Amino acid sequence: MRPLLILLALLGFALPAFAQPVAAVRPALIVLAYHDVRDDVGTHGDRDPDAISTDHLISHFDWLKANGYHVVSLEQVVQASHGGAPLPKDAVLLTFDDGLESFYTRVYPLLRAYNYPAVQALVGSWMDLADGKRMPYNGSDCDRSCFLTWDQVAEMHQSGLVEIASHSWAMHQGHDANPQGNLLPTAASLSYDDAKHRYETVDEYRARIRDDLEHSSREIEQHIGVRPRALAWPYGEYTRIGRDAAAEVGMTVTFSLSDSNPDLEPGRTVPRLLVSDNVTANRLGWLIRHQARIDPARVVQVDLDYVYDPDPAQQDRNLSKLLDRIKRMNPTDVWLQAYADPDGDGVADAVYFPNRHLPVRADLFSRVSWQLRTRAGVRVYAWMPVLAFRFPGKSLPTLAGEPKPGGDHYRLAPYDPKVRALIGDVYEDLAMHAAEAGVLYSDDAYLRDTDNLGPWAHNTPAQNTQALIDFTQELTARMKLWRPQLRTARNIYTRPIVEPAAEAWFAQSLAAFNRAYDMTAVMAMPQLDAQADRLGWYRKLVAAVKATPGAMDKTLFEFATQDWRTHRPVLARDIATRMRTVQALGVRHIGYYPDDFLNDRPALEVIRPAISSADYPYPEPAR
Repeated sequence: MRPLLILLALLGFALPAFAQPVAAVRPALIVLAYHDVRDDVGTHGDRDPDAISTDHLISHFDWLKANGYHVVSLEQVVQASHGGAPLPKDAVLLTFDDGLESFYTRVYPLLRAYNYPAVQALVGSWMDLADGKRMPYNGSDCDRSCFLTWDQVAEMHQSGLVEIASHSWAMHQGHDANPQGNLLPTAASLSYDDAKHRYETVDEYRARIRDDLEHSSREIEQHIGVRPRALAWPYGEYTRIGRDAAAEVGMTVTFSLSDSNPDLEPGRTVPRLLVSDNVTANRLGWLIRHQARIDPARVVQVDLDYVYDPDPAQQDRNLSKLLDRIKRMNPTDVWLQAYADPDGDGVADAVYFPNRHLPVRADLFSRVSWQLRTRAGVRVYAWMPVLAFRFPGKSLPTLAGEPKPGGDHYRLAPYDPKVRALIGDVYEDLAMHAAEAGVLYSDDAYLRDTDNLGPWAHNTPAQNTQALIDFTQELTARMKLWRPQLRTARNIYTRPIVEPAAEAWFAQSLAAFNRAYDMTAVMAMPQLDAQADRLGWYRKLVAAVKATPGAMDKTLFEFATQDWRTHRPVLARDIATRMRTVQALGVRHIGYYPDDFLNDRPALEVIRPAISSADYPYPEPAR
């Protein structure tokens, strides 16, 4: 079920028309996630985006058989993951979510005909609907008859073809997750009590997850005689705390939704390829064979300071402008500022989310992130400094003290244990209170050879580069406690790329960044290096990136929309020209900063064809 539109952005499943797969990759296991199966699914724009027609499901089964794929049981997967018999080549696991009646009437007969095993994940509260009670389900109005009966579940379990799993008892819904009442997945976010003006605690969250899954497990055991060992997380969203709670009640196999390749290590959550939009067999085959593809990223970096206003009505108007612009522009990602920096010095004096150590300017990041994902259909990365924090009342070592105007950032010393702990707390609190798809580590993460490097003073440049990477990976690990599928990006200056010796002045390396992060964002801004803003400069930068093997697949070129020397906006047509120039040289990932959505800079209709991920990024013809 998808009563929320959360999956649009979290999964990043839609494939842009210009995607360029790196190779046809066939992993050891493909896990497919199906939902409803109907005979009357519309060819275009069906009311249920996850429904598939019976004919198409048959064609999927035929395609798998004809192309040498082997449909395996969950038991085979579990045994293989624990060192037992290996899976056959091109193994496929079929899973079906939501416990819909169509699984018994349409899918189960096909499983018997093809002798294909499958997993069915049940939502207990839906199966327990009282007589006469109705609920919305993906464009339909459902009563108890929409879902399987327990007699049907028991029959299919006894057949040996169908393994019964949990899809939670009552967590397949959204709940209030911030003061604005935005709905986030119940299993993967803290709830907010508006009456008490408080978030639930971590212990309360853990107990809530465990109680729900224990209820689900007992109910399934009551009807089929065994407790489920598998859990499909609602909306594919989960936390490691939740996963531990699932293991405590015996659900040691858990599934998410993602088009990445499955990791069969015991205890890991297994990603599944969501089958949606009534996809044809040929299209499904392409997706199966290209799960390792790298889709071009189109990124807009946004200052949340531009949205914030002490007047709630004006803040709402600002947010509406941002949402309208991003929806019309249609990038793939928004990198959204999560800290407050109204004076523009790059230092986090406050943040836009609840946390243990810094003032909260407004509890705003979760709301804006949620709106961007659900209304504009983009992935959202939280943009955060790495070292540039001011903690009130804390006396902490710095790398260079207070910077002079126009000089380096104010940066805390990353080798100090207190600094690392405080910053780590803030990052974990961010992940705890918002469902971001990724994190962008900002441009303050550098070391000068003139800095107060303390115990790192005798390191080589490469060792200091790795030391900063290690610190950011500590921060990532703390965020992944709450967002296990979190992706990472980090800014890099251009000088370490075009002048390898400059690693000593920055502690940055493109090759090291490409190994450590999902994306490296090159600040393709010649003004930062006092260079002339000519196309030749960008061509040389592309050539330098190309010199690092494989870098083009993981490097994003981020352009300036403002001349940092004159503080005047750069014309949108000039930005677009630079983007097209580097794309002609093979650049796949592009973005820009900042986006002044309040003043339409860069001009939407000029920049949209250059940055949009849409097939046709132009204004619709006048009717």
